[in-house]
Amino acid sequence: MLKPTILNAAELPERTNAELKALFRVLDLPKEPTSASAFLEEHGHEIRAIALRKTKIDAAFLDAVPALEIISSYSAGLDNVDVEATRARKIRIETTSCILAEDVANAALGLALAVTRDFVNADAFVRAGRWPEEKHYRLGRSISRMKIGIVGLGTIGSAIARRLQALGSSIAYFGPARKQIDLPYYDDVVRLARDSDMLILTCPLSSATHHLVDAAVIDALGPRGYIVNISRGPVIDESALIAALAANKIAGAALDVFEHEPVVPEALIQDRRLVLTPHIGSATEETRLRMADNVVDTLASHFGLAGPRDAMDYRKTADDAARSTS
Repeated sequence: MLKPTILNAAELPERTNAELKALFRVLDLPKEPTSASAFLEEHGHEIRAIALRKTKIDAAFLDAVPALEIISSYSAGLDNVDVEATRARKIRIETTSCILAEDVANAALGLALAVTRDFVNADAFVRAGRWPEEKHYRLGRSISRMKIGIVGLGTIGSAIARRLQALGSSIAYFGPARKQIDLPYYDDVVRLARDSDMLILTCPLSSATHHLVDAAVIDALGPRGYIVNISRGPVIDESALIAALAANKIAGAALDVFEHEPVVPEALIQDRRLVLTPHIGSATEETRLRMADNVVDTLASHFGLAGPRDAMDYRKTADDAARSTS
């Protein structure tokens, strides 16, 4: 039986690449746009599935792959995919949002604690030898006594809410619609900010959420307020955030994502009220491996190539191959 042809449009672990090649006929998408266009013109009609990470999938791309049945993404976000055009063609989309939710929630909680307790600067205080002479470090803020607004109460936002509730925080949320959950709901993010000490951003990036957190939201949050962003950088208007910091209109922020990453504005880098991390919300060995496994498993399941026992077999084969080349 001929193996289904899939397009590898992602940088994936070697084990995952080995698994894909064991199950499918794999075509690797060229990185250079001109080459990619010519490649799709030649091979697009053969492609029935895509293993995706950051490659942009728009209507023109979809037109070039008329036999496409499924996109299996290594990411939770779909801001690089024209979801409406994809669904209009009845193409299945699978992401790893359920897999990475717990570690992203852990990262959000860590960032919230780091910015409110000033852990990064406190570490520098000790390392600089200032403790013996200055005796005391300035007081932080307690998130256990904060009102925290979650912007986007999906899988990740819900996991964050559970953690914060365990710490004693008061939680409310904003989103496109009320959910069947016993938490206060806001249909206006400015009002949520006005009633919160901290906003944690977990919403997907879309036309509706681009620059959702703008000057009006930051002003409503106020000079003692904090922002934590583990969603996508453009959800925050970075220019508005920089202006608010310069005017002392916000207490601080913890950012794992940026509007034009990996480029980070110098004004953010130099501001010690910020905690900055390089888009590592899901970056644990365990979660990244499970995310990669999910890419393979969803494709295998879609084509009826692997039940649980078969899945164990192809994973063991891939592991053996990886060990033999290490």
